[in-house]
Amino acid sequence: MAQLQAILNYQEADRKLFKLERDLAASNERKEYVKVKKYLESAMEKLDALELKATSLKAEAADVCKKYEALEETLKDFENLDELVTGGADIAFYKKKAQLKIDQLKKFKADLNTLSTAIKETDEEYQKLKKQVISVEKQRPAIVEKYQAAKAAIEPERQAIEAELKKLEKDVPAQLLEKYKTKRKEKLFPVIGALMDNRCPFCSMEPPLVERNKLSGGGTIECFTCHRLLFGE
Repeated sequence: MAQLQAILNYQEADRKLFKLERDLAASNERKEYVKVKKYLESAMEKLDALELKATSLKAEAADVCKKYEALEETLKDFENLDELVTGGADIAFYKKKAQLKIDQLKKFKADLNTLSTAIKETDEEYQKLKKQVISVEKQRPAIVEKYQAAKAAIEPERQAIEAELKKLEKDVPAQLLEKYKTKRKEKLFPVIGALMDNRCPFCSMEPPLVERNKLSGGGTIECFTCHRLLFGE
């Protein structure tokens, strides 16, 4: 029972640290800091994506333009159509062939117009986002400074609590303390508590009997629902 009391004493001191962390996490300074940080991260990713898209569109446009120019060259072969006809060539065949190439040229031209519009829209979106990023970047130093000041303001209290925890943990069995700290890193709090009417005091679920039987002699079990540590009533 002394071991359980030791971890409960540790948790009570840790409660002050948890509140300190929670208050900082809920502060406007941190919210603004996180908001700006996340925005800049996502914005930079989007800028990279837009740049990649623009590069791809330009390469596609260059390819279509190359095909367009090559097709224009082939149409020169039809400039001497009159001579081919005089020589006995089938005029219908050559007209059909020429028309197919003209239709291809029209399609290439339409594709180029579509790509040109897409490139322009992508560039406009990129420039707009870039201006927004620059604006947020200018605000960022002041926001970071405010957040750092908020952290610095609670630092003496945080250090005092951690010093207290360091003293208290000497009385807690190493294995139990390790379990506690692991749960604490998962943002669980409180971490440990006594069963109430054979139920978890945190989520009200009832552990199986076979698990509750392990609590004799001051042992602990893990709640299968909320994953907190439990000891007997």
